[in-house]
Amino acid sequence: MAVSGDPPNGTPEGTEGGDDEFRSDEYRSVVFDEDFVRAARLQEFSAQERMGEHARAVRSRSFWSSGGSPGPGGGSGRAAARQGRVIVLCIALALATAVYMGLRNPYVPPPEGPAEALTSTVVPLAPSEAVQGGRPADLYAKSPAAQYRVGAAGITLPAVRRTNHFADNQVLAALTIAKDYLVQSSLDPDILSGTASRPVRVLLDPDQLTQFDQSMLAPAGDGRHAITGWLVRFDPAVALVADTRVRVSGTLAFQEVTPNVLEVTTDHTFVYAVRPATGQPAGADGSSLFTVRRELRLRFDRDDLTARRAELASAYVMAGPQDCSADPAPGFRPLLAGAGPATVGPAASDPYTSGHPRRTAGLCGVLAPTASPQQGVSPVP
Repeated sequence: MAVSGDPPNGTPEGTEGGDDEFRSDEYRSVVFDEDFVRAARLQEFSAQERMGEHARAVRSRSFWSSGGSPGPGGGSGRAAARQGRVIVLCIALALATAVYMGLRNPYVPPPEGPAEALTSTVVPLAPSEAVQGGRPADLYAKSPAAQYRVGAAGITLPAVRRTNHFADNQVLAALTIAKDYLVQSSLDPDILSGTASRPVRVLLDPDQLTQFDQSMLAPAGDGRHAITGWLVRFDPAVALVADTRVRVSGTLAFQEVTPNVLEVTTDHTFVYAVRPATGQPAGADGSSLFTVRRELRLRFDRDDLTARRAELASAYVMAGPQDCSADPAPGFRPLLAGAGPATVGPAASDPYTSGHPRRTAGLCGVLAPTASPQQGVSPVP
C-alpha cells in the first residue's frame, strides 16, 4: 500500500531510503541554528515584505551587519565583519594622519633664482650756507642729531611677527642680518676710512660678489658700481672721521614679497663728525658734520637666512655737504668747516660721448639750512 507522499509508481530501483540516506550523510554535520542563519549573506524577505510591488525575494545583508561572510560556523562570520570594520577604520586613520601632517608641515616653495644686481642712486647735497666748524660734541648738540642714539643703538628692530610662509624666528633672523649689514657698512671705522671692505662682503649673497668686487676695483656712477651704494666711505685724501660715536636714527620694516622671499626696508640717517685729512687732530675746532641718509632694500630667501647673508636689491643715498660737481661713486668728499655755499652745479654730461654714462649725472640736491648746526643754539652740557 502506497504511503502518502510516495511516487505513483512506487520508489524507483536503487533509491530506497534515498531521502533518509541523503539527509543523514550530506547534512549530518550542518546545524541550522540561529548563528548559521544570521551569518548568511542573503536574507529572505517576510511574506508581507514580498507582497509589495516589484518586491524581491531576498536581500543582501550589509557588510556592517554581524553576519559577515558565511563560514562553517557563525563565529567566523562575525569575526570577518569585525576584521572588515578594522581595515576601513585603519584606512580612514591613515588618511587623517596624512592630512594632519600636511597641515603641520606645509609645502616649502623651491628656492628663487639668482640674486638680482644692485641698483643704486647716490645724490650729493650741496650746502646753501657756509659749513659750520667746531668740536664734534658741540656740533652734535646744536644739530638735529642731538637726540640721536650713538652707533648700533640707533638701529632698533620693529616688533616681530610671522608672515604667511615665514616663522617668527625667520623674520627675526632677517631683521638681525639687516641690522648687521647697516652696522658693518655704515659704522665700522675701517669701512669708513676705505681700508677694508671684507666685513660687508661676507654679508652678501654669493651671486652679488662679482658686482661688489667690480665696484671696489673700478667704481662708477652707472647705478650699478658705486662704492657708496654698497657702503659709506670717505675719500681718505679729503676727510677723516673725527669722532667714532656716530649718531644714528631710523626705522626697519619687513614684508613677505613671495612665498620664498622676505624683504627688509631700512631708512636711516647717519651723522658723522669729520675733519680734514691733514692738519688738526680729531678734537680740534676744525671738525664739521656730514650727514648720510640711506634707504636700502634687502631680500632674504631661506638659504640666505640659514647662511646669514643678504641680497642688497637697491640703495638710495643722499649725502652732504659736498660739491655737486664731484662724483660720489668712489667715496664721499665732504666740504669741510669754513667752506662756502656751493655755486657750481653738477658735472656736465655729453650725450655724444661713448662708453658708460654716469647715470647720476645731474642729480644734486641742496642741503637745508636746518640740517646744519645752528649758531644760536647752546650745546648740551
